[in-house]
Amino acid sequence: MIIRCFSFELLIFKTFILKTIKLVLVLIVFTLNYTQAQEEENQTTIKSNEIMKTYVIERIIPRAGDLTAEQLKEISQASCSVLKEMGPIIEWKISYVTGDKVYCIYKAKNKQLIEEHAKKGNFPANTINEVAATISPVTAEQ
Repeated sequence: MIIRCFSFELLIFKTFILKTIKLVLVLIVFTLNYTQAQEEENQTTIKSNEIMKTYVIERIIPRAGDLTAEQLKEISQASCSVLKEMGPIIEWKISYVTGDKVYCIYKAKNKQLIEEHAKKGNFPANTINEVAATISPVTAEQ
């Protein structure tokens, strides 16, 4: 009876250990895939043999945070129209709308293309900075 009980407890313990190992392996794979995806996103993009750099553009737009969804859509459409005209040498990734500013993330061959996009679209581009490096919570784990 004692041996049977001990065997049962050992079986439960082994099952627990195996499930824990599987969970740890899944978490490791997930973390590695997430880290790799982040690194790939942050690396320069090569298009038409041109290196695409990442830029942060600060656009001062009073009351930007009060723009309606329809107004934001119109601005987005205007930007996309200019980007389509300019071709694959410049990409708009995302923009963050705040109270009186919009921060945009672009990939482009050079800063002059960002300036050209702003001029053609009649958008302000108050500051344009090339991204030197990126950090995230993943950085803390590396």
